[in-house]
Parts: sequence; C-alpha cells; structure tokens
Amino acid sequence: MTENVARRGFLLGGAVIGAGALVTACTGNETPAPAAASAPAAAPAATGGNDAPGDKVVIGFSAPAADHGWIAAIAKNAEAAAKEYSDIEFKPVEPTNDINAQISAVESLIAAKVAALVILPNDGQQLNQIARQASDAGIPVINLDRVFPDKLSYRTWIGGDNYGMGVAAGHYIGKKLKDKGVANPVILEIQGIATLPLTQDRSKGFEDALKTYGFSVTAKQDAQFTVESGTKVAANLMQAHKKIDAIWNHDDDQGIGVLAAIKEAGRSEFFMVGGAGSANAMRDIQAGSGVLEATVTYSPTMASSAIKLARLIAQGKGMSDLVENQVPQSITLASETITKENVAEYLPLGFES
Repeated sequence: MTENVARRGFLLGGAVIGAGALVTACTGNETPAPAAASAPAAAPAATGGNDAPGDKVVIGFSAPAADHGWIAAIAKNAEAAAKEYSDIEFKPVEPTNDINAQISAVESLIAAKVAALVILPNDGQQLNQIARQASDAGIPVINLDRVFPDKLSYRTWIGGDNYGMGVAAGHYIGKKLKDKGVANPVILEIQGIATLPLTQDRSKGFEDALKTYGFSVTAKQDAQFTVESGTKVAANLMQAHKKIDAIWNHDDDQGIGVLAAIKEAGRSEFFMVGGAGSANAMRDIQAGSGVLEATVTYSPTMASSAIKLARLIAQGKGMSDLVENQVPQSITLASETITKENVAEYLPLGFES
C-alpha cells in the first residue's frame, strides 16, 4: 500500500507508523501501557538505511478470518508490506475465527522457528498462553491491535486508539453544534458490540469530548458491526426520534446499513460521523451528497507497520528516526478526522467495506 503521509507519524526506514487509525473492529481489546519485555539485543540505531536488505528473516502471521472489510484489509496490508522487502519470507497461516484453530496455527509457526510472529488474535485473553509460549521460545511477538493481557507475551504492541476515536468524533460533533448555536441537541450513538472493551472505550471518549461543549448522548444502541444490524438499529433510532441533530456511528462497515436506513427514511435534518475510515465512507464524504460529513480513523495500515516492526526487531535494528537503539514497546496510532477538505489525502489508505 502506498504510504504518503510520512509527516504524520514515525518512520520505519521509510514506512509510516501512525497514518491514522483508519475497526473498525474494529477490533481491539484495550490499549496497553508500555512495559518492559525481553527482546533480542539491538544494534545501534540506523541512520536511515533500514530499508536496505539485511539478514533473511521468516515472519509468521496469524489473523482472524476476513469476514469484515477491516480484517480483510489487515491481511492484505501485511502481505503487501512483506513483499516490499527481499529479505522477508512471509509465512501466513490459514485465517480463522476458531480460537483453537488459531492456537494450533500459531503452534505450527513456533515449531517452524520463525524469526518473528505478527499476531492479531481473535481474543487476546484466550490466545495469551500461546503468544507467551512463542516469546518464551525466543520468538519476538508483535501483538497487533487486540492486546494480550500478559505483557511478557509480546515484544511490541501496535494498534489503534479506541478512546481517541470517540474523542475525535465528539469534538467534531460538539464543535459543529456549538458553532451553530444548537441548544440541547439530540445526539445519537450507534455502537459496534456494546460488551467489548473497545466499544466502551470509544463511547467513553465520545462522552468525555461532548462534555467539554456541555452536550451529552441522547440515546445509543449497538449494531454488532454488521450491515444488517446497522440498518435495523438506525431505523429504530430514527423512529424513536423525530428530530435528530447528529449521529456518531462507530464502524464504517456497519455504516453501509446505517446510511441505507437513513436514505430509506428520507431523513436529512442531521449530520453523521463514521468510524474506521473505509474507502466507501470516504467516497460518500467526498461526494458531499448525503448526511455523512466525516469519519474518524482506525487504520488497517497498522498491519503494514507491524510487518515492518517485525523485520526491524528480528534483524536487531531500531527505528531510524528515533534516538533509541530498539523498537518501542508500544505504539498507539492516532485517530484522525477525515472531512471533505482532506479526504483526497486519506483515500489511498481506505479499505473496501
């Protein structure tokens, strides 16, 4: 994937970290705090030559099944990043939503003695033990998005900022309503899966940001990250509220259903903010013909960066733009706000829902 936003993040020998947290799931547990962990000894930080071919390294990769646009983009981005380097042998295992199957797949990578492992677990808690086994076997684990609770189970974590997504959406909505002089606005929130920590973090960030404008969420309901549920939930909320000022939808994949329900109802008195940064949402924003005005990012480009991190760690290198000799323990991507004004810059990074 073309990475043309270097000024917004760290460089991994020419590749971007922090190109926005363009979900969804989409899928994180919690953003972990930085922690110390064992790792291969690193050579002194490079001075810009990290992209030059180095020692051949085999990088294992495991992720859930691509049954969601964001997850599909994760796998695609990881493979594309690996192909950029002649010194990487990319070794993915079959994607699966079955916990036991993912454990078995990671076991096979441990047995193959790969140089590094990039893992997006179906569930950080349930995959924690196998990640710890890899780390104990001397294989550095790059934990992608959904965090393992045991900090000794991974060398480096990289993922999106769920709380930051809510903050970004809250500020966009709060500022616009405040500037318009709207008093006691009706603000609706369409969550993903309400029981997930990632959803709760997004909602908390949204609530906290709205408070700074004296606003609060009028009603919220979860839509399970699916198009079908997005349609149903949006229809129910619009039926219950005859006047709406703004909607924040956590996930652009389920947003396809949300927007379909809005179009079917013929409602246009409000504006909407999406979540994750899908290409579909960005095209709608660019067209400017509907209620969707912005989306806040949770980027699957994090998978590209995870592969680049795995290569640096396996080769004992640091990040060329940092003073430190080793790759950081924890990297949280920024959640950025995409509007009609900057959408052209972000569109190349979008994923198809």
